[in-house]
Amino acid sequence: MPTGHPRLRAETPCQRLTCMGTLACRQNDDNPILGPPGNQALFTNRCNRSLNLCNHFLKKRRAPIEGSTLLLAAIVVALALLFDFSNGFHDAANVVATIITTGALSPKKALAMAAICEFIGPFLFGTAVAQTIGKNIIDISTVDPMFLSLSICLIIAALIGAIAWNLLTWFFGIPSSSSHALVGGMVGAVLVAYGPDKILWKGLLYVVASLIFSPFLGLLFGFLFVKATFRLAQNATPKAKFFFNRMQILSSITLSLSHGANDAQKSMGLITMCLVILGISPTFKIPTWVIFGCAASIALGTASGGWRIIKTLGFKIYRLRSVHAFCAQTSSAAVILGAALLGGPVSTTHVVSSSIMGVGAGSRISAVRWGVAKNIVVAWFITIPAAAIIAAVSFYLIRMIHPDF
Repeated sequence: MPTGHPRLRAETPCQRLTCMGTLACRQNDDNPILGPPGNQALFTNRCNRSLNLCNHFLKKRRAPIEGSTLLLAAIVVALALLFDFSNGFHDAANVVATIITTGALSPKKALAMAAICEFIGPFLFGTAVAQTIGKNIIDISTVDPMFLSLSICLIIAALIGAIAWNLLTWFFGIPSSSSHALVGGMVGAVLVAYGPDKILWKGLLYVVASLIFSPFLGLLFGFLFVKATFRLAQNATPKAKFFFNRMQILSSITLSLSHGANDAQKSMGLITMCLVILGISPTFKIPTWVIFGCAASIALGTASGGWRIIKTLGFKIYRLRSVHAFCAQTSSAAVILGAALLGGPVSTTHVVSSSIMGVGAGSRISAVRWGVAKNIVVAWFITIPAAAIIAAVSFYLIRMIHPDF
């Protein structure tokens, strides 16, 4: 390239080609190919447009992804899918406990139906909850590219904290919240990794508010719905039991869809946040394969069933009959589905448990086993700090075992 044309220096093949054409135009006053000098301005404009087009495509072409980056992403995806499986396994009781207790469906049929609906739910009701989890708790816009492994380490630690708490509460048959565990794990890991500055407190407050107020809505809806149902069915014959058994199937389908839509999205948000941090995804958009993977994992977990918690919800809080089960499922589905559409990551466990309490209280307050309910409420309040502590310890252990994180 001649040095007399400083503005025509080129660094890419597209730029070199364009500059050569422009240079040929300038150096040949009567070029037989380019035409007379009067066409030079038009040719130069075309060259400049082609240069801009080439630059546009060069900017959109992404650099190859390193193997270590893919390995970190694979670890996070595997743990997130494991969390979804444990979530489905842990929360299967929320969906099928009442319908199994009343005998409306056999355990195998109830779990199979719930698993199918859990898989379909995330595809029907959008990804508002995933956006909340992935964008409104941790400030990923200020993550230092030089410390990507540190950010991925905190996501891994958060998932370990949530999974560990899920398994611990399942072992003791306590219906604690997988959502609380995940949020607690994220907060605990971020605090030890970056400090409080990386937490978006306004978004976290919205998430905590959703988790706290949703059980009260479940309690209220369950109480009001059973009262209204008793009033409408006060002259019903014993055949009403058959009607409510059939209606339980419909309400259970709705509850399964809402549970899949709300709970599977939390892992989707974490996986997508990891992809954005690592530079694999340019924007926070949930890939289809992430939706499919999370939906399939929570469906498989639900199909496995957590019988210890099913017994707690189905028998130990309140002895359910068909009408009670129908009211509890319907009120739970209304709260959970509404939260999924609004982007509120509620706890399905809390909503279902509180709805059963509300239904029992609406029938006869003394019939509710408030001692068992008290243990559940205690588990609600200790879940976030417990999962946060487990996540923080996991973060330190990972850093000790693998200092490069």
